[in-house]
Formats: sequence, structure tokens, C-alpha cells
Amino acid sequence: MIKILSTKLIPVLMNFKLIKSYCLIFFISFFLSCKSEKKNSPNNPNIIIIYTDDLGYGDVSAYKKGTLNTPNIDIIANQGIRFNNGYSSSATCSPSRYALLTGIYPWRKTGLKIITGGGLSIDTTTMTIPKMLKESGYNTGIVGKWHLGLGKGRDDSGKGMDYNSYIYPGPNQLGFDYSHIMPDTQDRVPTVYVENGYVVNLDPDDPIEVHFKKNFEGEPTGKDNPELLTMKWHHGHNASIVNGVPRIGFMKGGEKARWSDIDMADHFLEKAQEYIKENKDKPFFLYYTLQQPHVPRTPHPRFEGKSGMGPRGDVIVEADWCVGELYKTLQSEDLLENTLIIFSSDNGPVLNDGYYDDAVEKLGDHTPSGGLRGGKYSLFEAGTKVPFIAYWKGKIQPGISNEIISQIDFFNSISAIVGTDYRSKDGIDFSNLIINNQGEGREELILEASTRTAYRKGDWAMIPPYNGPAISKNVNIESGNSKDFKLYNLKEDPSQKNDLAKKESEKLKEMISSFVKIRGGKFSNIENLVLE
Repeated sequence: MIKILSTKLIPVLMNFKLIKSYCLIFFISFFLSCKSEKKNSPNNPNIIIIYTDDLGYGDVSAYKKGTLNTPNIDIIANQGIRFNNGYSSSATCSPSRYALLTGIYPWRKTGLKIITGGGLSIDTTTMTIPKMLKESGYNTGIVGKWHLGLGKGRDDSGKGMDYNSYIYPGPNQLGFDYSHIMPDTQDRVPTVYVENGYVVNLDPDDPIEVHFKKNFEGEPTGKDNPELLTMKWHHGHNASIVNGVPRIGFMKGGEKARWSDIDMADHFLEKAQEYIKENKDKPFFLYYTLQQPHVPRTPHPRFEGKSGMGPRGDVIVEADWCVGELYKTLQSEDLLENTLIIFSSDNGPVLNDGYYDDAVEKLGDHTPSGGLRGGKYSLFEAGTKVPFIAYWKGKIQPGISNEIISQIDFFNSISAIVGTDYRSKDGIDFSNLIINNQGEGREELILEASTRTAYRKGDWAMIPPYNGPAISKNVNIESGNSKDFKLYNLKEDPSQKNDLAKKESEKLKEMISSFVKIRGGKFSNIENLVLE
């Protein structure tokens, strides 16, 4: 009986040993593959995009165009590649962010402008940088300003969406594993943080109500209650008051969830540092979107008076400090040698953008635009030509590039760096330019401001005719509007002082023809190019 049982057990025991062997081989292989993945760092570097808000071409001291000092940003600028012809897609916030994440010109999306309480502007089926990187094994996160809309947005009456339950869709439906954001921007309601679709610290017994056309009964406003203000509004920002600052839009409730303006930079920095530390053992993508120097400019008391230029200068000093602290975190976590950092701004500078904060009065000799013409909202160069820096310790050699490159090209370039086949409609793969400072940049680029578009090709810039004021009254910035075509040779005239449209008529015709081929549609009939 014992012999019979033993005989029957032999195959079972043999199979069990075989299974154990297979399991051992599997776990060893899995361990080695994981170990190999970490060693394969050049093909899957951590990627951080640091995105400032309204920072001008002359606001970074490494460019040597202004008098403000930014030593921490200068470290990555001087030890990486500083692009002298780097562009955002647009001269305003939301369209630039749309283009950065999708690699698609924002003017292709009808009516995309600065968002105030609107719905999600990127279709959830669209491929984005975070989606692409997730497929390549990355953890993906966004910390900071969002300003691409949430959920279905406000209704036709102006009533805001429901912020008291799960907010869908949002960043997490566009590929971000983690999101800790402000919904729009600092000067708009609701003045709360949203983490992974939920308002942070929301008391269910104190629900949030938001409206963008009418106030809630009994709620003070900047217009009617100036005695409650710590910051005086200049234009547009005269609705609900939060922390003594009047905002765009009306808000009621959510008292415990409301942010502290002076602590915002510290708050976002802490969340970014936490994200890095929690995800340091695998490739990660962090989209770190600072609110500075957008209005309202509310530097922490540690930075008040540090620049000598008032709150605008102080918040840039604060932002520079944030960059330095993030750099220290990467250094302490031994991540610098395996992290590609790209630094830029969503559009050009603006001084008075809705509040009296001495931005004009205390500017002194500093030139936020770096001597370029225009600024935020403008089709001139200062609207979209912005600081543009790439840094990767030990991989990117210090250098300067004069090649034309756009934030629209981030998608294709990052895709190539991590080895995927995704390519966007309008982007170009400049991975070799970004990493090795080799190759030619863009030959041509469409630039946008409040749905108006201009064109750069080689050393030339052309602005089509547009109706409207030549100078935006409230912000005192040249818009680029004119009844005639404008043509500039940027190599000889980077400040766009000399209009050559009449003198160089053949070049103008060539520029118009190339512009129309890209824009098409209503621009096809060039005789009717004067737009409302």
C-alpha cells in the first residue's frame, strides 16, 4: 500500500518541484527586469516641466535683458540650454496650456480663450503628454495652476458647476495619476484647491456656490465694500472678496476650503516635493505650474520688499526660490542625473493686470519684455517669446540656442525621448535640439493672441490686419491690431520698430501665402482678411 501511494505521488512531487522552479525563474526574471529598468535611465528620465505664469523674456536674469535677479533659475539656464527663440503658442494662459499638453495649435479649437469657470477644454479622447507617458510606465502628476476648465463648467445663466461632489472630467481624465490644482487662476473663484477631483478640506455643511454673473444675497464685493479690501482693484476684479482680495466671479460658502494667498507658493512647492519623493523609484512626469507672477501678486511676507520692485518683483523672487527648493529636493533624492527639467512661461509679461500693486510705479530700469514689443495679449513678439530652458545634469551640456522652438513641440520631443511613436498634429520632434543642442529648429510658426493669429517664418514676422484698438486700454499693451499688414525683419529689428510691409511687398506676399496654407478657412480669401 505504501509503495503504491509513493508511486502515485512521484509525478505530483515532480510537478510541484517543476512549478517551484518555474516560480523561482519568474521571480528572478521579474527582479532583474525591474533592476534593468532602473539602470535604463537614459531612455526613461524623470521629466519635470516648470511652468510660470506671465513671466517675461526679460524677467530671467540669465537672459541679461532686465535688472531683476533670479539666481536659482539661472543655475538651470547656465548649466543647460537657454533658447533665445523659444515661444509659447499663445499670448494668454489657457490656450498655451492646451497647446503644451496636446501639441495642437489652440486656434484649431473654436473659441478657446482665457477660461473663467468653463468646462474641460481638452477632449478626454485626445492624446496628451501625461497619457503618452503613462503608457510608457511613468507616474504622472500636476501641481499648481490648471486653467483648462473642469467638468461641464458653468451654465448659460452664469451659475457655476457643482464643486461639492466629484468633479469630472478634469486632469485625471487626461492622463494625470495625481492632481493638486487651483481650478482656474488666482484671481477667479472658486478660491479652493482641488485634489484628484475633490475640493480639499470642504465642509459638507458649508457647500460652495459659484456664479459668474450675479452675487449672492448679503455677500460683500470689491465694488460695494472697498473698506474690506487689502488690495485695490483697477479693472474687472471687483466681485467676491477672499482674504481681502476682490476676485472675478461670485462665491459663497466653502470657508474651511479657501486657500491662503500668501501661502500658495509654499503650498504648491510642498505638494510638488511630496510627489517627487513618493514617486522617485520609478519614472515620473511632474507638471509644476507656478501661479507667479500672475495677479493678484501676494508674496509671502518672507519675500515682501526683496526685489525693490513691488509685489510683481517680489513674487518673481519667490518663484525663483521655489525653483531652487525643487532643485534641492531632486539633489537630495539623488535624481538630478536622471531628470530632464524644462522651464518656461505660458505667455509674456503684463504689469497692471487688474489691481493697483505698484507694478508700473516701482518698475525702475527693469524690462520684463526684454526690449521686445508688446506683452501679454499681444501679437507682437513679447506676447509669446518667453524664457525657454532645458536642463539635465550630465546629459545636456551648457549652451545657447538661437533656433526657433515652441511649446507645441514638447509633445513630439518628449515622445521621441522616451521612445514612443506618438506624434501630434502640429508639433515637431526637437529632442536632438533639446538634449544635444544639435539640428535646426522651426522654419515657421503660427502665434496666437485671443483667437487672433500672426506668423513667423525664418527671420520674418507678419501680423495680418485686425479691427480693434491698437493699445489694450486697461493693461496699456500694444495689441498688434491694425488696418494694414505689418511685416518685420526680426534679425535686424528684434524690437519690431520698422514696419517693412510696403518696402518688402514681395516678401509680404510670400508670408501671406505661407500663412494662408496653414490657417486656411476664413483666411483663404486674403482680400477679406480684416476681421472683427
